[in-house]
Amino acid sequence: MNQNSIRHHQESVTVKASAEALYDLVSDITRTGEWCPVCTSCWWVDQDSAGQPGAWFTGRNELPSRSWETRSQVVAAERGRESAWVVGGRFVRWGFALAPAGDGTTLTESWEFLPDGIAMFGEKYGADADAQITDRTQQALDGIPKTLAAIKRIAESVAGGDARVAKG
Repeated sequence: MNQNSIRHHQESVTVKASAEALYDLVSDITRTGEWCPVCTSCWWVDQDSAGQPGAWFTGRNELPSRSWETRSQVVAAERGRESAWVVGGRFVRWGFALAPAGDGTTLTESWEFLPDGIAMFGEKYGADADAQITDRTQQALDGIPKTLAAIKRIAESVAGGDARVAKG
């Protein structure tokens, strides 16, 4: 499955692991640096609400030309089905959807540049906004297949597909 537009992209991979074990892996934001080519680490703002809808976390991102941190809010946390968050609470939605597939799970990563994110880029970058949006879009297009391949490798490297115990 492959769906593209200037503001939305998603790709899927089938992983030989249960949907629950795979959810436990991808929803553990503290492990993001193990598979994401840009986000090198994440941590919960409030450990008591970790992983729950409404919880906030901070992510550290690094590219050769710059590094930055973002705050994101969990918007979906349904074990075995979906884990998703929105950067800045309204700018960009990232998520993982899970669906049974034979002896494994189809894992779909999605990315969507939300209207408030497009508007924020317009305000922040002015005449350069379109180029900045194109750059961020290309990062998502390049990063999603790398992320999915790394998650598949990690999840399938564990006997029985129990990704919860597979620490990088």
